[in-house]
Amino acid sequence: MLSLQTNVMNMNRKILIVEDDVTFGKMLESWLERNGFSVVLLSHVKDAKREILKQEFDLVLTDLRLPDEDGIMLLTWVKSQKAELPIMIMTSYAEISNAVSAIKLGALDYLEKPINPAILKEKIEQVWNTPQKPVKTTVRENKETTNIVQGNGKASQRMYQHILLVASTRMSVLILGESGTGKEYTARLIHEHSPRKNAPFIAVDCGSLSKELAPSELFGHLKGSFTSAIGDKKGVFEQAYGGTVFLDEIGNLPYEVQIQLLRTLQEQKVRPVGSAKDIKIDVRIVAATNEHLESAISQGRFREDLYHRLNEFIIDVPPLRERIEDMPIFVDYFLKEANRDLDKQITGISDEAMTLLKNHYWSGNLRELRNVIRRASLFAQTNEILPDNLPTLQVPSKIKDEATSLSLRSENEKEQIELALKKSDGNKTTAARLLKIDRKTLYNKMHQYGIKL
Repeated sequence: MLSLQTNVMNMNRKILIVEDDVTFGKMLESWLERNGFSVVLLSHVKDAKREILKQEFDLVLTDLRLPDEDGIMLLTWVKSQKAELPIMIMTSYAEISNAVSAIKLGALDYLEKPINPAILKEKIEQVWNTPQKPVKTTVRENKETTNIVQGNGKASQRMYQHILLVASTRMSVLILGESGTGKEYTARLIHEHSPRKNAPFIAVDCGSLSKELAPSELFGHLKGSFTSAIGDKKGVFEQAYGGTVFLDEIGNLPYEVQIQLLRTLQEQKVRPVGSAKDIKIDVRIVAATNEHLESAISQGRFREDLYHRLNEFIIDVPPLRERIEDMPIFVDYFLKEANRDLDKQITGISDEAMTLLKNHYWSGNLRELRNVIRRASLFAQTNEILPDNLPTLQVPSKIKDEATSLSLRSENEKEQIELALKKSDGNKTTAARLLKIDRKTLYNKMHQYGIKL
């Protein structure tokens, strides 16, 4: 009777799990659901942030190490958005010192892997038995001001000149760059230097839009147009009237939706799902990709006419390894950010540590550098970051050497992926670094070619 009563009490409790170990995540999800909880399982911080803003959760369980960011970065973000949302860190024994630091930053508790079900049950019950204040939700404003440091090197200055040149026009812009180079910040700079700066800027992750979901998200729908359409909904293009729509990773947009998007761009009209009438829109399109769209066109995955409609003006965002002269500027910026978010008082970085940073390959670019500086700031025991505070940079030198000679090209992709996996002994993170792509792209390619380890 007690078990049944507990399950009934838990039915209205929703838990978000952020875990990239699929097997462990599924096991945890099943256990929680058997105990009456509603569960959402995700593997990336980016997706977790989106869901936390979209719906209410009663608890977040997050791994410390994740593919795009880490659990501590998710923790600091949660505390800035929904301060009263409880969050627990899941960690291995070797990382417990980090988890304890996370407690100081606001984590409710930490769970040591492998997780003991009895301990998990006890810790979760403590959450419900602790009086909670009402959760306050802070939704990111579309008109936020871009706050990103700008480099002074030649490559950086050339990019900024192009941004200012095209910003005042109505031209569509295609931003090219590796993952983590700051393509969305580039899009925001274009918007904020344009006559549309006082209108909305809406960013859309095309990789998260399924063939079924995309038309509703982009173009809107009418009540009753499909099973879950319980009310009318304005699409992104209608919401952004007079402003800018940023289509991130445009190459991942489903092919069928590309046809509808082309019509929207050409006619500046949208037709919501279930409607027989068009709605006039007024938006400027900025798109971005980290893949070669020409290859996607030759493979039949991307429409050539849409490609030419989007690339009226191209901006190349250089990778961090081509902006090494800007490294001190970027480090200083991210260090100040880390001091603010982690309540630290670090004043600088040693020459030896800076040399390590300058010699690193930076396959993750500015995003990777930001993560490294935040982690180093957390580890630092003095007011200066030292080489010992940079454990994530201890990558075998052969990785850097091979990365310069192996990259994913449109021909023989399957063979190249298999070679990279062999060179990395099956380590997907290292294989993605060798191929100069992110892990998400590697997973997608492995699924596409049926590659299994």
